[in-house]
Amino acid sequence: MIGSQTAASNHSNHADHSGYLDMELLRFTTAGSVDDGKSTLIGRLLYDSKSIFDDQYEAIKNTSERRGEDYVNLALLTDGLRAEREQGITIDVAYRYFATPTRKFIIADTPGHIQYTRNMVTGASTANLAIILIDARKGVIEQTCRHAFIASLLRIPHVVVCINKMDLVDFDKNVYQKIKAEFEAFASKLEVIDVHFIPISALLGDNVVDRSQNMSWYQGPTLMYLLENIHIGSDQNHIDCRFPVQYVIRPHSSEYHDYRGYAGRVAGGIFKKGDRVLVLPSGFTSTIQSIESSAGPADDAFAPMSITMTLADQIDISRGDMIVRENNQPEVSQDIELMICWMNEKKLTANARYTVRHTTRESRCFVKAIHYKVNINNLHRMENEKELGLNDIGRITIRTTQPLIFDKYSRNRNTGSLILVDEATHETLGAGMIL
Repeated sequence: MIGSQTAASNHSNHADHSGYLDMELLRFTTAGSVDDGKSTLIGRLLYDSKSIFDDQYEAIKNTSERRGEDYVNLALLTDGLRAEREQGITIDVAYRYFATPTRKFIIADTPGHIQYTRNMVTGASTANLAIILIDARKGVIEQTCRHAFIASLLRIPHVVVCINKMDLVDFDKNVYQKIKAEFEAFASKLEVIDVHFIPISALLGDNVVDRSQNMSWYQGPTLMYLLENIHIGSDQNHIDCRFPVQYVIRPHSSEYHDYRGYAGRVAGGIFKKGDRVLVLPSGFTSTIQSIESSAGPADDAFAPMSITMTLADQIDISRGDMIVRENNQPEVSQDIELMICWMNEKKLTANARYTVRHTTRESRCFVKAIHYKVNINNLHRMENEKELGLNDIGRITIRTTQPLIFDKYSRNRNTGSLILVDEATHETLGAGMIL
């Protein structure tokens, strides 16, 4: 729906959308403190990349006039919830979709308040890139550190630090360089690999889509150029072959009497027809007979493709099993140590019992130990904590009723993540990164 809206947009000057479905998809998340200009930045990206309707633009223009603003408030494009519009803040994860001739994009606009840490974790968990906004007048603040820590914890491969509101500090190069140095000093304690810095004015559009005339001292790329060209092909793990079985296809028809297909999404590595594979947890081996994708028969498959695979041998495989390579196996264990972001008002305590969902497998578990809670503002470990509350991040050990087949989160975000679910209400309580 949103995709067709973008493609058909009468504000768009892109004539040909024939290759639209084949384009690479970049997921990115935005984070920053309240009033750092996240929503304005996203509105500017959507408007300047011609991804909105004229009537949408007219609507926000009229709203801006009614509010007595002497400019078109592009932030209104993304502040979709009425409560947000009334308060002028973002309180939920707002997903936005747009495309340029080179790439498709999904934006997760996440809130800046401390009480919405869980929303940022939700929005950032699948992102290739995080945009962290810093107000040029305020510099690096607690919220900046918190967002950088979460980006590091979630192993987001690329981080772009946008130093916004440069128009309010007279586009001063020294202000930009001071903030850049401050952030680099903090980020050196984290595992943030690829960091870029861009001085911008989201309100005026400087260095967002078009190069700034006011900051000729900045020679780097604009934000849009970076989003369109940053290399994300190697963000997936193409080394460790992992295929969690989601569904077993048995047509039971005379035409496909013996057909047994294993459907799911490749979580890592590259599978090829004829490869020797191993099924976990049973340990049986076989050979890949065929691979089917949405486009038809394929010779190979890699993350994050959704495929159906058939094997040469009739092996008893069910949902939750994992197909891997014989000489490259994940870990299999019932005792799992992880960092958890707690997302519920009901506190996490030792010995509490939960449902655990990991790849396509569901099990039950209890919390063996709470090791420490992280003070997100200064990264200090708070030991001897007896519980984790809403928005807390801590290190725990769980024991599951049946073994999970996993990799460390740092190695594979797909097989290294899990969620804890309330057994009675089925609410998601926490998101975990396996250590």
